[in-house]
Amino acid sequence: MTSTPGHIELERSIDSIRIGSRHRTDLGDVDALAASIQSHGMLQPITVTPEGILVCGARRLAALRQLGVRKLNVWVRSGLSDRLTQLLAEQDENALHKSLSPTEAATLYREVKMLLAEDARRRQEASRFGSERKNRKFDGAATVAAPSTPLDGETRAQAALFVTGRRSYTTLDRIGDLQRIAANEAFDESTRRSATVELDSIDQGGSVTSAHRRMSTHLTVRELERLATDPTQPEDVRQTSSLGAARVHAASHSSTEMELAEVAREALARAKMAKSQNTQPATVKDPTLPARSFVFLWSDLREWWLRYDCLEISTEITNEQWEQFEATLAGTIEFAERLRSLRAESRRSAPVQASGTPFG
Repeated sequence: MTSTPGHIELERSIDSIRIGSRHRTDLGDVDALAASIQSHGMLQPITVTPEGILVCGARRLAALRQLGVRKLNVWVRSGLSDRLTQLLAEQDENALHKSLSPTEAATLYREVKMLLAEDARRRQEASRFGSERKNRKFDGAATVAAPSTPLDGETRAQAALFVTGRRSYTTLDRIGDLQRIAANEAFDESTRRSATVELDSIDQGGSVTSAHRRMSTHLTVRELERLATDPTQPEDVRQTSSLGAARVHAASHSSTEMELAEVAREALARAKMAKSQNTQPATVKDPTLPARSFVFLWSDLREWWLRYDCLEISTEITNEQWEQFEATLAGTIEFAERLRSLRAESRRSAPVQASGTPFG
């Protein structure tokens, strides 16, 4: 018996190795593999658990049986859960000739990621308290050992590598987001149906990034609509949210997906800003907003006076509300005069062409 980091190598009877259940049983061209093993030997040993359950090497095992081999050296891996062992066997050597759909891959990725995290936690416990567990089953290293922080990017990268052959997990995580929304009854029926439609489009070859962006925009609009109709929210929050949702709906007819997503994010940011201004202490100075926010604000307020009835407002608002309006109006006029002066000064100091006209 020999030992290397992550496994031990020992001789086993070929009949003592149990394959277990698999979703598919097509092993491909075993004859060609048997001929290759007979000519060149087996380049990589078969891997089993301490109980003799096959982890990797179903095709090699079939080829060795065909060659009449009775005993062989195998690698023994410990520390793998039964379910993870089964999944490893399912994926072994591309034996699954029918490729997984993107949503199937995301589902498998999510399960593998969870199992890797669980195994990592078990091994971490075994390492930390090993001296107290002399009589317990050994939890050794594994080929797919997860890092000490089980849910970080490395674990996700390992799960993605296992499922797709690449370490990139962003696409799988995005599909997973859509799957969770589609299955979560806490979301309204329209949202869940939209997520299902996006998942179907992905399986038909659609862009995962676009589907995820569309869903994010949908959720943002739903949040704006919720705030706009929530009677517990202050009036300016409800109004800002309502205007924001209307702006997104209007932009949907002429904007690209990326532009629409940006409009939605800006609208929700303004609604949240209005909400925070209603809860923060009066002594806290409001943060300075960018010029783009100024443009959005005044676009929303364009001809606002046409949407209200002066007679109705004059009889319904309180004195305090009227004083707040007067103060806002006075501050707006002062800001406008200052801004007008700065723009005029900027135009006067702008460089001119030879003809004496400003660059434009």
